[in-house]
Amino acid sequence: MMLKSVQIKNRTLEIPVIQGGMGVGVSLSGLAGNVMKNGGMGVISAAHPGYRHPDFRKNPLRANCRAIVEEVKKAREISQGRGLVGVNIMVAARDYKELVQATVAAGADAIISGAGLPLSLPEYTHGADILLAPVVSSGKAARLISVTWDKRYSTVPDFVIIEGCMAGGHLGFKKEDLATGSCQTLEEILPQVQQALQPYREKYSKNIPVFVAGGIYDGADVAHFIRLGADGVQMGTRFIATEECDAHPAFKQALVTATAENIAIVQSPAGFPGRAVVNKFINDTKQRGNIAVQRCLACLTPCTPGNTPYCITDALIQTVSGNIDNGLVFTGTNGARIDGITTVRSLMTELIAEAEKALQEEK
Repeated sequence: MMLKSVQIKNRTLEIPVIQGGMGVGVSLSGLAGNVMKNGGMGVISAAHPGYRHPDFRKNPLRANCRAIVEEVKKAREISQGRGLVGVNIMVAARDYKELVQATVAAGADAIISGAGLPLSLPEYTHGADILLAPVVSSGKAARLISVTWDKRYSTVPDFVIIEGCMAGGHLGFKKEDLATGSCQTLEEILPQVQQALQPYREKYSKNIPVFVAGGIYDGADVAHFIRLGADGVQMGTRFIATEECDAHPAFKQALVTATAENIAIVQSPAGFPGRAVVNKFINDTKQRGNIAVQRCLACLTPCTPGNTPYCITDALIQTVSGNIDNGLVFTGTNGARIDGITTVRSLMTELIAEAEKALQEEK
């Protein structure tokens, strides 16, 4: 049984795999373009893609908006006309509206938006030919977004991504539930989201594909969730360990050497719990408390310089640049399973073959 392409409004996703957006600078055009080249949706993170630009510290918004346009263009050049390109934009970003508008101007195929509920997203994209996808962690969130978009803007999501508790980076679950293992599983959340979306599929005579994320590691996982009714998957962590990933080689190696014991939940200045590799930086922040912010970039809400545990932007810039001991290395739960660096082409080929084999065996 072959993996089916997914029709999303007026676009077709050839391979039902979306590469997760990872900031700062982990998923830019190098990674996204190569995922596209292999038939998937490559995703550029709008979390400070302009961090290497000379004017970044002086005017981060201008640098980031310019970078979004540049990275989308480069990704399309790399892809050679194949695949789709999305941009992941956090609702928690203070410049959310401007980043959305830059993404529309860049001509991206899709905006994927989480780290909060993107209730106003259609307002900022009115009239644009771009797919809109909220990231949710519950049927309740999918219902609230759909109700709000329907009433305010007479529209509904073009596709939805469910992010479960095994994902990396910022998570949409309570820290206590993550610590006790009492979060709902993707298997439990998926039918709830499908049920929440069904009235809007009928009202708008529109297919709203659903992708699942968090803990997806191999083709067997892809097949498992397709059998349960998902249209496809989003994967982030495994794409970090590829040659084309835009992060420094030392960042990738941090995952190769990570063990299950040193991957843990940490508290982010963004106000969300997150999953990361426990390194010297994490241990130091536990011992000495808050690290004074020397120069605030005013990038996230509700982060404030006076009480933030550390500057998350600086922490992520350090690691993506190779200074692994002095910053954050976000990872999903399955980061500990990675034992080497591969290529995007090899990974995509492997995922497709494994998924098709598992689907065929089930048949």
